[in-house]
Amino acid sequence: MHHRPRPSFGRLFAAALALTGFTHANDWTNWRGPLQNGVSLEHYTDAGKLADTPAWTYAARGRGTPVIFDGKVILWGYKGETTDLVELLTCLDAKTGKKIWEHEIADYLSDSIYNRYSIGAPTVDPETKRIYLVSNAGVFLCYELDGTKVFEIPLMEEFGRMTFPNARVGSPVIEGEFVLTHFIYSNWGADGPAADRIYGFDKKTGELVWWSRPGVVPPVDSSFSTPVLETRDGKRVAYYATGCGHIVCVNARNGKAYWKMPICKNGVNASVVIHKGNKLIAIHGDENVDSTEKGRLVCIKLPEKLNEPTDVESAVLEPSVELWRLPLSATSSSPVVVGDVVYQMTDGAELYAINAETGAELWKKKLSNANLHSSPIYVDGLLYCPMMEGKLVVLKPGEKDAEIVQEIKLDGDCLGAPSVCDGQLYVTTTKQFYCFPIPNSGIKVDAVPVADIPKAGKPAALQIIPAETVIMTGDKQVFRIRSVDANGFVVSEDVKGVKWESFIPPTAKVKATMDAKFNEAGELEVASDAKVSAGAFKATAPSGITGTIRGRALKNLPITQDFESYTLTEEFPVDPQNNPAYKFAYPPLPWIGARFKFQVMEKDGSKVFGKSFDRLLFQRASVFFAPSHLKNYTMQADVLTEGNARSKADIGLINQRYLVCLRGNAGKLEVSSNPERLKQEVAYKLTANKWYTLKCRVDVAADGSGVVQAKAWEKGAAEPDAWTIEVKVPRAHTNGSPGIFGFTPLNQKRMYLDNLSVTPNN
Repeated sequence: MHHRPRPSFGRLFAAALALTGFTHANDWTNWRGPLQNGVSLEHYTDAGKLADTPAWTYAARGRGTPVIFDGKVILWGYKGETTDLVELLTCLDAKTGKKIWEHEIADYLSDSIYNRYSIGAPTVDPETKRIYLVSNAGVFLCYELDGTKVFEIPLMEEFGRMTFPNARVGSPVIEGEFVLTHFIYSNWGADGPAADRIYGFDKKTGELVWWSRPGVVPPVDSSFSTPVLETRDGKRVAYYATGCGHIVCVNARNGKAYWKMPICKNGVNASVVIHKGNKLIAIHGDENVDSTEKGRLVCIKLPEKLNEPTDVESAVLEPSVELWRLPLSATSSSPVVVGDVVYQMTDGAELYAINAETGAELWKKKLSNANLHSSPIYVDGLLYCPMMEGKLVVLKPGEKDAEIVQEIKLDGDCLGAPSVCDGQLYVTTTKQFYCFPIPNSGIKVDAVPVADIPKAGKPAALQIIPAETVIMTGDKQVFRIRSVDANGFVVSEDVKGVKWESFIPPTAKVKATMDAKFNEAGELEVASDAKVSAGAFKATAPSGITGTIRGRALKNLPITQDFESYTLTEEFPVDPQNNPAYKFAYPPLPWIGARFKFQVMEKDGSKVFGKSFDRLLFQRASVFFAPSHLKNYTMQADVLTEGNARSKADIGLINQRYLVCLRGNAGKLEVSSNPERLKQEVAYKLTANKWYTLKCRVDVAADGSGVVQAKAWEKGAAEPDAWTIEVKVPRAHTNGSPGIFGFTPLNQKRMYLDNLSVTPNN
């Protein structure tokens, strides 16, 4: 770590803060800054150039943006290369770079490859002074500013949050009492089909309050576009782009979707910006929906009135709302708007200045050979642009051109936006974290605009927390019930006297109910002998307003499933590979991520769990069928792959966050977590169209080390005494949901599973 004395800023800074009334008016609490558009509120007296050498550096690698709050830098990065790679959430002293605390976050079962870690950022809530982050594997974390963990929610296992090889994670967003996360989710029931969804959690407890799917099913890619918030038509709304190629608008207090606008045939990653409260500007880098051209910087007129559509699928804005467009292309780099000028970095590393009112190009400047994720920030008349090749370019934009003030060579690649606070500029690279002071003799800070929060109106609905629950047999759940108005604002925090009833949504394809009931105290109880089930309940207040929750009743160990109780009533048509039509049943309703990926079907005279060919996007799929707190268990199932000597599927069991997989084409039995972090294998040749038995267990020692053991043998033969593979891990995952994995390359050869069991380790 290297240090250099920090400059004195004099009395102007303290005086400015006293005038604004904001204790931390210039804190950079989210990756886009206090205005949600990459613009700083700081202004300097006698500002000078950055020094060529930083004030200090910290040995952490990253691809995202650090945030700064209360004199502390919160950095998401990683260390290590292969088996020793872990993500890091680090708190540093903003003046000195000294580490205050650091937490390691293990990756597991993600699709991330090539060390594409920390493409995103933490967020700090100024009210609670808490830090929020979603890890690469989808672990939603909340910490106090002193590093104490508040809650941890494995979104992958509990809500079906999906991962993708590009590893884009993005950033949580604080809205009032909520923290919002935007990902591709594949949950259960009606939310089983994978889709771009936004989830609203209680920021203090981590309980789910609402969720929304404003786009279309299925998505075509992931998206880490960060929601941008404002008040419009008496509502708090969030705008963002989606993995199904849309710009969308949802209510940020209850999740109601208002409109969407298709702009791209692929996922859109850049965040949007709002100009003068009536225009929204967005960019993408793929093929347009209405032309063969790739890329579009677009400006649309925001609707003044927001009415909840009766049909979300048809809530599409008319093309006439588009005010202007330019054929610019950016995969991830987000626009910055300053006054009436939009600054946009393209994939070709050209910086454009665009008139936000007319779309006229003012100038462009070539800064490097290429750019991928990084976005500029604007600070006191200068643009700071990190370039992928590993340099920081500082420009002074003018009316007709931009002057390059300086270029600073950095070690590693730059993929994240910088941040600034208290006259210090912070930037991450894939090799190092840097702090550069901005020389000055004083700082003035503009006041942060205060959000206009409308007063609540008349009660219109019940908002029940948690909105979704998992209850193990023999347990119960307590709910908070409050009333909200039509726009989602809380009217009363405690509604008494509600009546509960089982509820089946009219659109439900599986007409099922949860094997549970409410007691006199209003608690939802699942009896010790209850069936594994899922369903919804509706609450009606004495005033007549209603609200719903949904839940899953799950069994503790042991768990068994042979699928024979399922009735095959659905008809699957002839598929693109000319496979014949057949009868099937939807997968078990409480299972996470199963819908449209797997089905119950017939094979060799038995009902089995098989891979669906419904969507090529999900040729590789995982399912979780029990809670994430389970540990120390053994899994066993009979498995089969169709095919021939050249073409087979992969079949696996997920045990405590380890994948034990029979690789059909490779002829191997493999143990992995993330294949880039942990992957060990032994030869094991599968014969197509033959049933095998696969068995695995995980044991964790008192010192945190562990061993993953697996064996496979022909079904019906004697179980071998020895394990086929044993993998020792220095730091084992201590818990995790049991699950099923299937990979059917190009959806050509199916995989099947039967006679599933999960039992406690002996």
